[in-house]
Amino acid sequence: MVKIMIADDQQLIRESLKIILNSDPSFEVVKVVGSGQEVVDALETESIDIILMDVRMPSMSGVECTRLVKKKYPNIKVIILTTFDDDEYIYDALKYGASGYLLKGCSLEELSSAIHNVLAGGACFNPNVAGKVTQFFSQMANSNEEFNFEHGEDEHIDLSDTECKIIAQIGHGYSNKEIAQKLGFSEGTIRNYLSVILDKLDLRDRTQLAIWYLSRGNK
Repeated sequence: MVKIMIADDQQLIRESLKIILNSDPSFEVVKVVGSGQEVVDALETESIDIILMDVRMPSMSGVECTRLVKKKYPNIKVIILTTFDDDEYIYDALKYGASGYLLKGCSLEELSSAIHNVLAGGACFNPNVAGKVTQFFSQMANSNEEFNFEHGEDEHIDLSDTECKIIAQIGHGYSNKEIAQKLGFSEGTIRNYLSVILDKLDLRDRTQLAIWYLSRGNK
C-alpha cells in the first residue's frame, strides 16, 4: 500500500484529497499537514512514500520543504500541487527534486496515475501545462547553481548506445517500467543502467538527467 502525506494550508483541500485518495484501496493517507515545517517534523516519525505538496504554505514554502525533504530523504517522492499562477515556484521545485506537478482540482484518475507513475520512476505533469516543463528545463540548464557538469565536457563522457537510448527515453518522461518494455530489458536492469549513467554524468537524479538531455538540443 502506498503511504501518502498531504501538505496544504487549506483544510478543505487536504481533507478532500484525503477522502478521495483513501477511496483507492492501493493508497493510504497516513498524514495531513498544513505547513512545510509540519512536513519536516512529521517525517521524523512517519514512514512516507510520496508527498503531495502545496507550494504556498505558511512558515515554510513547499519549494523549500521539497529541498529539505529530498536532501534528507531522497527516496521520498514529491508531487507539487499548483495553480496556474504558481509558475515562479515550479522552477525551483523541479530544481530541488520534485517529480512533477499537477493542478489542484485534477481528477482521481489523473492523480492516481501520477502517483503510480512517479513511484515507478517516472514524472508527472498536468497535460494542460506540460509545455511549460520544457521552458523550465531550459532555464535550469542555463543555470550553474545546481549542476556539476559543464557543456564542454560531454565529448569526454563514454556512453554506450544502450545508455544513450535510456537517456533519451528518460528525457521524454518514460518510467523505468516503460523503458524496460521498449528496450526489452528487465526493470531492474534499467535501474542498474540508470545508476551507472548518473554516476558517469555526475548527476543527482533522473530529473537532472532529463534536463541534461534537453539542454543539448534534443527533443
